[in-house]
Amino acid sequence: MTDLVHASPRHPTPEFPDRIDLQLVAEMIEPGARVLDIGCGDGQLLLLLETTRGVDGRGIELSQAGVNECVAKGLAVVQGDADHDLVDYPANAFDYVVLSQTLQATYDPRGVLEHLLRIGRRAVVSFPNFAYWRLRWQILFRGRMPVSSHLPCTWYETPNIHFCTIRDFVALVDEIGATVVRSVTLDGSGNRLPANLPLPLRNTLGEQAVFLLERGQKGKG
Repeated sequence: MTDLVHASPRHPTPEFPDRIDLQLVAEMIEPGARVLDIGCGDGQLLLLLETTRGVDGRGIELSQAGVNECVAKGLAVVQGDADHDLVDYPANAFDYVVLSQTLQATYDPRGVLEHLLRIGRRAVVSFPNFAYWRLRWQILFRGRMPVSSHLPCTWYETPNIHFCTIRDFVALVDEIGATVVRSVTLDGSGNRLPANLPLPLRNTLGEQAVFLLERGQKGKG
């Protein structure tokens, strides 16, 4: 995998956030690529990609506040909804389509994932793993819906409506006929788990995951 064009500074800044998942996404994207970031928030990832990878970046964000922040940073971002607006994008419009920490907040995760692989040559998807052992422990011993740094909201106010596990996601990728090019699983401290760790262990020990996907022979689009 190609190294970052420029190393991020020692201390995080708004331009170089101290979020290992965003840095992993950047590692998976080729320099100079055309990138669409869906659910781009305040634009941290887009800014990181443009600064370190020299990409031609575009973004979609649901909240007007997020769009305003992105525009203030000079980013090309429009207001839109992943569940409804991706159908308007033509096939093969981008080299990469990114969905970072957003899949679980969509109404139709399968449809959204299929659109990612139709619009882009490759897709990068990251999400929190609901099968992480600390979350299992909270359900088992407390009998309460879990709360964590990556799932900080209580059950009645969370924007997440489709929790999934790493095993669920791998099964969905296979179901739609896509191919996993690369995947990285992070533990609760943000450390990478060994790449050769069996899927059941990654599903238990991983707090979040980042996947690089491309269309398989059965892929849509």
